[in-house]
Parts: sequence; structure tokens; C-alpha cells
Amino acid sequence: MMRKLRVLIPEPKSRFLRVKCPNCGNEQTIFSHATFPVRCLSCGTELVYSMGGKAKIVGEVVRIMG
Repeated sequence: MMRKLRVLIPEPKSRFLRVKCPNCGNEQTIFSHATFPVRCLSCGTELVYSMGGKAKIVGEVVRIMG
């Protein structure tokens, strides 16, 4: 009989992401579970909307950090 595999060291589901703005192309580092709307530093477009848990990302995810 096979046993269910256990995760010995739990890892968080949240990550830091490098997101590219759809309007100006500026790249910015954001948190995947952001609780506050994040705006682009160059043009002011909202890149992330808070959805209660995991944030809704409007821009293109360039890289996942960590």
C-alpha cells in the first residue's frame, strides 16, 4: 500500500513578481498577494487589484522571484 507523500518543509504560496506595465513598459516588483492596489511608478496605471486573497495582476508577469 502506498502512503501519501508529506511535504517536510512547507513553502509559502505567495511570491514576489516582476511585472511589466501594459502602457509604458516599466518593470516593477510587486507581491502576489497584495492587499492594496499597486500603481505604476511612471504612468500611474493600476498594475494590481486586491481581490481579498491572491491579487489580480493586470500587467505582464516577466519573472517570478524566489
